[in-house]
Amino acid sequence: MSEKLSHEEFVKKAIVSLRKEGYKGIHSVYSGFNEACKKYFDGENPVEVTSKLASEGKIVIRPVKGGVMLYLPEEAPASKSSADEALKKMGIG
Repeated sequence: MSEKLSHEEFVKKAIVSLRKEGYKGIHSVYSGFNEACKKYFDGENPVEVTSKLASEGKIVIRPVKGGVMLYLPEEAPASKSSADEALKKMGIG
């Protein structure tokens, strides 16, 4: 087997390879990413891996039902503050 991918290479490859047609990101659980990450990196916690990459700006994480969506930074949907969204819905934002 050739040299292992870095965390960043693995996650970016997963996002591009595992996403469904028409989608820009992958669901961490439903795509199989979490299990694949644990297996490839000998039991490492995929949440820690992706959180570190997100804090470095290498990927973007959006919380969703059942887990998170992982995106490449240039393809992530615009982030709206939930507070701003709530105020707007209330007609006062």
